[in-house]
Amino acid sequence: MNSMHHVLRRIDLNLLPVFDAVFRHRSVRLAAVELSMSTSALSHALARLRDFLKDPLFYREGHRMCPSVYAQQLAPHIAGSLSALNQHLSPVQPFDPLNSSETFRVAVTDYTAFCIFPRLMRAIENTAPGINFELFHLPHNPALNQLLAGEVDLALSFSEPDDVKHQDLDEVELFSDEFVVIGNVNRQSMTLDDYLSAGHLVVTPWNERQGLLDTHLAKLGLQRKITLKTPSMLSSPYIIAESELLMAIPSFVAGKLEKLANFKTFKLPFCAPPFTVKIFSHERSGKKKSTDWLKKVILNNTVIGTDPGVTPYKL
Repeated sequence: MNSMHHVLRRIDLNLLPVFDAVFRHRSVRLAAVELSMSTSALSHALARLRDFLKDPLFYREGHRMCPSVYAQQLAPHIAGSLSALNQHLSPVQPFDPLNSSETFRVAVTDYTAFCIFPRLMRAIENTAPGINFELFHLPHNPALNQLLAGEVDLALSFSEPDDVKHQDLDEVELFSDEFVVIGNVNRQSMTLDDYLSAGHLVVTPWNERQGLLDTHLAKLGLQRKITLKTPSMLSSPYIIAESELLMAIPSFVAGKLEKLANFKTFKLPFCAPPFTVKIFSHERSGKKKSTDWLKKVILNNTVIGTDPGVTPYKL
């Protein structure tokens, strides 16, 4: 049975940059200049590679070295591999946001994107104009597997006081928030009886069977009637404005959306702990310098402590 990388163990890997340089320059002399070799040393290296691969690789046509069919097929693979190795084996350079064109992959919910990205995009327009983002639906809280696998760079999520911290994840606290209840403008009060007798709209981003507050109600021996479950927050306040349904919503979002949809905000009529919005990242991220920069920018541009019940954190 062949061992892994059995070909690589038999070939001198120094011959691959020789092939790549001759292919690009179509010249032994120019390839030798680029690689700081003598033309005879380069010719000798090329002969060894020809012998190993059992192919002429290049043939002379006038002053040009023309690649064989096999060399033509091989060239993009060798060039790509050398480029990737060169990039990944280079010492890590300081991150330069002003000239970077890096793309960050961030897992979010409607709520965390709503809280973070308006101010973040404004903050980096001039200081990091080439930076791009790809936002992904947070697959579950806090996107643990995706962060560990390197599929996303950061997750913007939340946790309650008794949530377990994962040893491989780095957590940065942004702010704490609490649930309030919204109802239509004709509603006069919000007692516990009012709350339990109404139908509820619940945003369940992971299509879970029940929302966060149902767990707290269950601890009190109580249950609410869920009339409508939706994965998205966007349409919800407008549904509340036009119906008798109630909805528990983070106070920051309620404060922003009150200007757009016609609803009333009430205090939650039972005890539920505040929750903390956090940036989660992998402690051994391959893009540590750039993700550290981004975390700092997010932290410094999350100023929502002016909203009732919302407490920001600072570096």
